[in-house]
Amino acid sequence: MKNLPAGLEPNERRQQIFEAVGALCARFDDAYWRERERTHSFPTEFHQAFADGGWLGITMPRELGGSGLGVSDAALMMQIVGNSAGAISACSSIHINLFGPHAIVKHGSTEQKLKFIPPLIDGKHKVAFGVTEPDAGLDTSSISTTGRRVGDRYVISGQKMWTTTAQEANKILLLVRTTPKDQCVKPIDGLTLFYCDLDRRRIEVKAIDKMGRNAVDSNMVFIDNLEVDLESRIGNEGDGFRLLLDSLNPERILIASETIGVGKRAVDLAAKYASEREVFGRKIGANQSIQHPLAESWMALEAADLMVWHAARSYDDGRNCGAEANAAKYLAAEAAFEACDRALRTHGGVGYAKEYNIERYLREVMLMRIAPISREMILCYVAEKVLGLPRSY
Repeated sequence: MKNLPAGLEPNERRQQIFEAVGALCARFDDAYWRERERTHSFPTEFHQAFADGGWLGITMPRELGGSGLGVSDAALMMQIVGNSAGAISACSSIHINLFGPHAIVKHGSTEQKLKFIPPLIDGKHKVAFGVTEPDAGLDTSSISTTGRRVGDRYVISGQKMWTTTAQEANKILLLVRTTPKDQCVKPIDGLTLFYCDLDRRRIEVKAIDKMGRNAVDSNMVFIDNLEVDLESRIGNEGDGFRLLLDSLNPERILIASETIGVGKRAVDLAAKYASEREVFGRKIGANQSIQHPLAESWMALEAADLMVWHAARSYDDGRNCGAEANAAKYLAAEAAFEACDRALRTHGGVGYAKEYNIERYLREVMLMRIAPISREMILCYVAEKVLGLPRSY
């Protein structure tokens, strides 16, 4: 990224974020990230550098050691990270700090905030996000992991799926069912949120061998009679799903911004290669069959980016931004996927080689079309909430 995004209102603070985060990311080049990818090893040095710079607390309250900034500033930081050599792997190693603890910040007790948040900001604690389950998927109300109240403790058993960073984490944010679904007025009732130690005596973590983003692990998690105390419960029993809703819109905005960063990097690299590569005695960038797809991707990414900053401003101003946040995530994922695909094809055969990195960006950005919410579910959301059409699922 050469300049601040066009749709983001500039100020001195954002220019400082742009320059400082860009300089930090530049210390970790493609060779570093290819090695993390090859060895499936967490980017510990990168994560610690962000902790040392205070960036892990960019959205956390000042009284807890954070910077107290809004989603717009966090989205700027994450677009810079996504635009770096680390792409989605770099983003995934740190972005849970920006939205994952939001339920604690907003709904936790004073004691919980003081106990849980500062160690996340300084990097001493790493947290995994335990919500998704193999038999529930996006139907969160149907999760089957249970928490049984026994005196002043809960006993939790069940299974989670696609739990990011569980190999590295020492904490886990768990959503569990504490009241059977058939005893609840609404399906989303009876779910409770816990923040507790990832106790490996009671929690087994198995890595999932996956297509990309291999510098950051994804896991199956098996929980067997994990005991947690009342102080680990966030908010009231049965309110867990509602507490998590507060983090969904900023999560979508941040992911959209990250994804656009990757797409912009791919287009820039493709344009540079096309300006240098000669075939049949001329630069391939002089061919409209190369020019037009890259120009289209530039426009699509810029348009999606405008939706990102519109959604981020709405969130920071306290306005309802569900449609905008979901639209930003959808548009960004589609535009970035297309951009990375076109960038690879612009490179031709060498685009398929790991040395040129484009194939890694493409594999990583594909994830953002299906996670944390699929493109199809976003279309359903907009159809129902914006267009007033009947619910389809």
